[in-house]
Amino acid sequence: MGASVWPDAVWLNNLLAVLQAAQLALLRLCHALGLTGDSHGQPAWPWARRIAGETLLIDPGLARQLAWSIGAMAFALLALVLALAWRRGQLASFGAGALALILAPWPTPGLVLSPAAPTSFHVSPTRFAVASIARGERVYTQHCAACHGDDGRGEGPLAASLSRWPPTLAGPLLGRRADGELFWHVVAGMRGRDGQPTMPAFGTTLGDADVWAVIDYMKALSAGTGARLQGTWPTPLALPDLPVQCAGAAPRPLADWRGTQRVRLVAVDGHAALPMEDPRFLTLLVTPDGHAPAEVPQFRAGCVAATPEAWAVMARIAGVPAAALPGTALLSDRQGWLRARGAPGQAAWRESDLLCTAGQAGGQRQSADARIDTPVDTPVDGLTALLLRMDAEPVRFVKGGFVH
Repeated sequence: MGASVWPDAVWLNNLLAVLQAAQLALLRLCHALGLTGDSHGQPAWPWARRIAGETLLIDPGLARQLAWSIGAMAFALLALVLALAWRRGQLASFGAGALALILAPWPTPGLVLSPAAPTSFHVSPTRFAVASIARGERVYTQHCAACHGDDGRGEGPLAASLSRWPPTLAGPLLGRRADGELFWHVVAGMRGRDGQPTMPAFGTTLGDADVWAVIDYMKALSAGTGARLQGTWPTPLALPDLPVQCAGAAPRPLADWRGTQRVRLVAVDGHAALPMEDPRFLTLLVTPDGHAPAEVPQFRAGCVAATPEAWAVMARIAGVPAAALPGTALLSDRQGWLRARGAPGQAAWRESDLLCTAGQAGGQRQSADARIDTPVDTPVDGLTALLLRMDAEPVRFVKGGFVH
């Protein structure tokens, strides 16, 4: 996730960004020209293949081949334009362009391209909101838990009766799939290499809103199971959007603070003292009923998550039972990524509270056992040290093969 995760991070990130932008531009152009229609309310990807950004990410050699080949095509195009504009040097320009194409290290198409679905580039309309996650939990419990399990590890009561065990939803691999492709797997089902169904299609059972909601819930479920079992979040998780009410003012979406302000969520149930305000972040209370405490002492936090559904969603993400949630804190960075979890009654923030660390996207992240479960050994307090580290190691989450 950090900018230094890969030695070739800068050029590789730029290459992935250019490829993603090019595919999206091509999709929009085809849709505008009427060459492709809609699928589930958004423009449909018209081809069976897309660029395999996830493969380029783990194979820099292949990425270099593709980058040089793209450069050769650009040079050849420039040579063609020059040849058409400059008759005296026409032969030399044509020759230079042809030579560039001949010498280009063309990669094998089967390695650069991967299977695509009509919804591969679809964007979730839910904004990863608390209401959607809560709705997704109800859908998951009714339609998915029997096979995937209550904790998402693929060990539900019906799992053993299937021809193939369901994939775990709590690991990093599934969490890095593009949302549009996860959507397609749910609505169209999945088949093994032998063509036999490995997951039923829910396209006739669930509406689009339910499918997007259950995808949101799977992200929260993955985070909570990872936090509970490994002490880390398997993949970066955005701070869920929800209505925020401060001092009786009209509710505002939490997304209004994204990109400008860190946010600290603190679960309170009326028995513990309210946390102090802190100018370094917005402190947001999460209460069981979604209402602010009746009395808020001076300098204490008073903004509240104005929805009772936030309590269960925060407990799920934190990986703790709802009854044990009071006093738990979640901390997000300025870009809206959840980064740390503080335990109830903890005197000081510790390095092990950083559940989303730099390196998750590139495989260099510290293991839970390798982190020191003691206050951060710096001249500043533990919370300040965590904030400085979060700012120094911004999230560069690779999902669907492209940096988010």
